[in-house]
Formats: sequence, C-alpha cells, structure tokens
Amino acid sequence: MPNTKSAIRRVRRVKKQTQINRIRKSKFKSAIKKMDSLIKSKEKEKAKKYFSKFQSILMQVAKSGVINKKTAARKISRVSKKI
Repeated sequence: MPNTKSAIRRVRRVKKQTQINRIRKSKFKSAIKKMDSLIKSKEKEKAKKYFSKFQSILMQVAKSGVINKKTAARKISRVSKKI
C-alpha cells in the first residue's frame, strides 16, 4: 500500500501504462498470428501486401519498449525469408 502522495500517483500511472502495454503486446501477437496464417494458407500475395503493415506494427511496439528492438527485427527477418 503506497504511503506518500507521490507513490499513490505513481500507482495510478503504472496502472494506466500497464493497460497500454497490454494493448500493444496484444496488437503485436495478433499481427504475428495473422502473418503466420497468411503464410500457412499459401496466400503469398496477401502476405506480401500485409508485410509492410506487419513490419510497421512490430517496429511501433519495439519503439515503445514493450518488446526489444532486436526481437522485432528478428521476427521481421524470419517472416521475410518465408515470403
């Protein structure tokens, strides 16, 4: 339980930030799942069209610090090899 005023404010701020991070992480995971499903269903054209959006989502999430930048780069690289 926070005792000081600043600690109480910090708890509120962390709660909001946790929600935002959860949304970003879910966006990241759903983008990966969508790309995997496009690749597995052999819809290469749709996968190629979605690739730029996929790349953008991963880099946005990495930029915000939810995932590491190198993790995002590795995922993008592996997907680009499959396409």
